Amino acid sequence: MLTLYSYPHLFGVADNNPFGLKVYTFMRLCGMAFKHCHILDTKNAPRGQLPYLTDGEHSIGDSDEIIAYLTDKFGLTLDAGLTAEDRRTDLMLRRTLDDLYWSMSYSRWRDDRYWPVFRDAIMSTHPDISLDALDAAREYNRLRYHYQGVGRYEPGQVYARGVADLRAAADVLGDKRFVFGDTPSTADAALFGFVANIYFYDIDTPLKRYVLSRPELVGHCTRMREQLALRPAPV
Repeated sequence: MLTLYSYPHLFGVADNNPFGLKVYTFMRLCGMAFKHCHILDTKNAPRGQLPYLTDGEHSIGDSDEIIAYLTDKFGLTLDAGLTAEDRRTDLMLRRTLDDLYWSMSYSRWRDDRYWPVFRDAIMSTHPDISLDALDAAREYNRLRYHYQGVGRYEPGQVYARGVADLRAAADVLGDKRFVFGDTPSTADAALFGFVANIYFYDIDTPLKRYVLSRPELVGHCTRMREQLALRPAPV
């Protein structure tokens, strides 16, 4: 059976990492049967990152590569109706969300105002995760932010960049039910992966305040949850 390995759930969201939630949502939208395993250890993951997917002896890492693999192998048609222009928009939206990741992650692991709430939520939801493990992860992320560059900016600048990404995503969505009309596509799985990891979290960051100010994003989260409720749940 296909097995998706991703980070633990939090605040009622199936994966507290947006890339894992993107793949999970894509697979649910496609009605795929799969096993979902929540882990922290990345030693078996391609490139040492989550999420990753196993299909028999094959292991596939990177959310976009997983989706491409599944689409090709199983002839999935979630994006079959997209035009060439739609596909360009899809790519640009996903790259914008990739940029948003850094502001979102920074708000959880680096910003001293929000770190205690995130830490305590993880530990209360997953009591098997130790404080030492979280502190080590926090230091690992601090170094990532520094070398990526976002860690060298003031918090206000970090969130301004994230808000700009969210603004662009909300404007692309506009008054449509989903990114490309009345039915969801891979772009919607990606958008939900990120926005759900802000909107449903009980952490009052500048990113969440902006999401709450955009009914397009809030409505999209609600509709995507409704869509997932209609699909078979993973094992």
